[in-house]
Amino acid sequence: MTPLVPAYGEASLADLSASLLAVLGMDSPNPLGLAPVERVLLFLVDGLGAELLRAHPERAPFLSSRLGRTLTAGFPATTATSLGTLGTALTPGEHGMLGYQVAAPGTGHLFNCLRWTTPGEPIEPEDWQPAPTVFERAAAAGIAVGYVGPAYFEGTGFNQAVYRGVRFVGADEVDDRIEGVRRALAEPRAHVTVYYGDLDSAGHQSGWGGPAWLDQLARVDRMAERLAGVLPPGSAMYVTADHGMINAAERVDADAVPELREGVALLGGEARARHVYAAPGAAGAVLETWRGLLDGKAWAVSREEAVDSGWFGPRVRDTWLPRIGDVVAVPYTDAVIIASEAEPKESSFVGYHGSLTPAEQYVPLLEVSTR
Repeated sequence: MTPLVPAYGEASLADLSASLLAVLGMDSPNPLGLAPVERVLLFLVDGLGAELLRAHPERAPFLSSRLGRTLTAGFPATTATSLGTLGTALTPGEHGMLGYQVAAPGTGHLFNCLRWTTPGEPIEPEDWQPAPTVFERAAAAGIAVGYVGPAYFEGTGFNQAVYRGVRFVGADEVDDRIEGVRRALAEPRAHVTVYYGDLDSAGHQSGWGGPAWLDQLARVDRMAERLAGVLPPGSAMYVTADHGMINAAERVDADAVPELREGVALLGGEARARHVYAAPGAAGAVLETWRGLLDGKAWAVSREEAVDSGWFGPRVRDTWLPRIGDVVAVPYTDAVIIASEAEPKESSFVGYHGSLTPAEQYVPLLEVSTR
């Protein structure tokens, strides 16, 4: 099986963000060729993979009737990375949000980019992700920039890294999010993002395609239809996601296979996209071991191979290279590489994402317009 390398520069989440700036009249590339508009609403549904949506049109008639093109999420196909991409219009190799948990170079510790936690010294968001966000750029151009989502996101390190520049509107219920969007779109020129995360949570807990996930998909569809109903004239809503998902059928437990821990200083990433950081001098042996034990289940490549293959984008900044594992292990079957002792909660999931498979990489791009 061949990795699905993201279509950076043509059909990726970075290209969507750049195009949204362009349609609002800013000096930005428009690789997706979107039409000009006065107001943009981005409805970001965590975990709404394109293949997952196509599998259940009966639960999402509104969205399914508008299926259009697909985009690639980027690598790893995970929230921390994809939101970094959407927030900067840069590839992962440029913005540096290279996974769910990665090594904080020089510390000997892992840094959880999504939760913004590390056993070491606190990490400043502007230091970890210093690129200007699309929201800062839009605000500087006189565009009203809003973000509508759960109230507990406000002020987090992660939000400061990827959503700097937004006017945050905390809204925990769907009704409140729709009202927040309506008010934000009342501005003459606006760039508004609204987030929904419960579909992804249901997939992790009970698997995509199960009853709980299907109920959430129906809620997403109704929410999309209601959001379309509050669009003022001269607006466009784009619906997309940060990644898709697979249901695990096989578990390889790195905490139960001693060979997978030999020579390993830190095990980062997540179950479908592992960053394996080797002890000094052990990288070659670790790569050989992981390749042998995961043969037929996962791609196991060196850092250099992953970078040269364009997984993180056409270029990776030299500063960010130590954040990538000496070995990058990416399952392509329905296997997951768990760590039952170090990550008991995540190891119990049913649904996972992160890899370079179509189910995880492809995300929808749907448009509803009042131009």
